[in-house]
Amino acid sequence: MPSPTPDPVAVIGASGALGFGLVVRLARAGVPIMIGSRDATRAEDTAERARAVVPEGSFAAHDNRGAAGAANTVILSVPFRNQADTLTDLGDALSPGQLLIDATVPLAATVGGKATRMLGVWQGSAAQQAFEMVPDGVRVVSALHTVSAASLSDLEHPLEQDVLICGDSRTDKREAASVIERIDGLRCVDCGRLEMARTTEALTALLISVNVRYKIHAGLRLTSLPDSLWA
Repeated sequence: MPSPTPDPVAVIGASGALGFGLVVRLARAGVPIMIGSRDATRAEDTAERARAVVPEGSFAAHDNRGAAGAANTVILSVPFRNQADTLTDLGDALSPGQLLIDATVPLAATVGGKATRMLGVWQGSAAQQAFEMVPDGVRVVSALHTVSAASLSDLEHPLEQDVLICGDSRTDKREAASVIERIDGLRCVDCGRLEMARTTEALTALLISVNVRYKIHAGLRLTSLPDSLWA
């Protein structure tokens, strides 16, 4: 599915565990990465870390607005407590036609609670909140909630995991899958409309509980699916 000439991808929250894992995995696959942070100096520090891991990678450091304006695909990977403020700050940096892949999880840990508990979100899910906040015409899909940040950051760790994608447009989900599946070992599965994100986001809390119990970094793999998922 991935095209031979990848377009740049912006990662907002690239200094976090999941964001950094996505940065290095996508860069190793040849995707130019626009690293976004609230502070441009921190973004440059993150870019230097990434270059140490993937010397052949292409990285550019920006503040969040600069990163979002430099790529058609934007991955939002920030703690839930920062999601609304980050989207407000992006404001008109996001433009109609851009694709926002939201990986936010409303874990209670973001407000001092347990990581195995979820917060209630008025809109139904973090992704639906993002959809309400972005400018009209910005396309929103939900994904990447069940992929271990530790596994992503360890480039020697084989993934062989499924990524559950929710969104109201099949075309948008296919486009998100074409980006995510550049990471070796990740397979994207269409899980329905954006409202289903409330279920896929909650799987993060479930996997955290499993990982704590068994001291592993578990992921998900669905069985009995057809060979071609995005035909």
